[in-house]
Amino acid sequence: MSTVFSVSYIFADSAAFLLLSALGLIIILGMMGITNMAHGEFMMLGAYTTAIATHAGLPFGLSVLSSMLTMGAFGIIIEMLVIRRFYGNLLQSLVVTWGLSLVISQGMLIILGPSIPSLPMPMGGFSVGGKVYAAYRVFLPVISILVVAAMGLLLFKTRFGMKARATMQNPEIAQVMGVNTKAMYMFTFGLGSALTGLAGALYAPTTVLGPLYGANFLAPAFVTVVVSGGTNIIVGALMAAGILGLVDGIFNYWFGAVIGRLALLTATMFVIRFFPSGLSRWLANRRSV
Repeated sequence: MSTVFSVSYIFADSAAFLLLSALGLIIILGMMGITNMAHGEFMMLGAYTTAIATHAGLPFGLSVLSSMLTMGAFGIIIEMLVIRRFYGNLLQSLVVTWGLSLVISQGMLIILGPSIPSLPMPMGGFSVGGKVYAAYRVFLPVISILVVAAMGLLLFKTRFGMKARATMQNPEIAQVMGVNTKAMYMFTFGLGSALTGLAGALYAPTTVLGPLYGANFLAPAFVTVVVSGGTNIIVGALMAAGILGLVDGIFNYWFGAVIGRLALLTATMFVIRFFPSGLSRWLANRRSV
């Protein structure tokens, strides 16, 4: 029983980590065609905002919410000033967001130094089979599912979602039909940035906070995006996080964190080899047959 719980705990924690860290990136890449190399730095800013607000006396939950709203507004500003000039040019957008990541990380290093005071882990712990687990790590998978469900409702059950998906599929026709595609791109980038800030904020209590905080999330986020594919953002994210989280959970429990991460990367290569367009594209093709 203890072994089953331990593996399930690691799987849920890993899947939540992959899902939350990748969701904002999936929305920006899948809906806008922009590879945001500053994704990790956006997460770092989200974590910094939460830490500063919490140390200033704001409850942790409100600090996370403020971080999400702040990063959403920051994303809108960045889209208006920088990103919108590079739509349709994948290479230039990649280079400019990489430059943006350097500006943000080095700027935070100069302004706030190599680290800021960390946050304590909320919610305490509990024991199962003689092993102690962090309750907050159980809370994160629940939050990740709620966030994905909210995004599903927003994208598939609202007028905003309909217009956003129309803009993603064919911006010219969407514009002819009366959709303000410029505004849709702006708000979509803001939404992706808000989700990225939320992920950074939620994981702020789990590690040391410094300018390179986001580097821990960047590779797993991109791996999840590649595996998910861009056909259905929500389904792809859930499938990728579930499969990769399961692989990481099993190997992490039996062989340690390093082997677990290697197994995750091996599983990614396997998926890319046999499903080069991603899992959501493969599932869509299966349904159309």
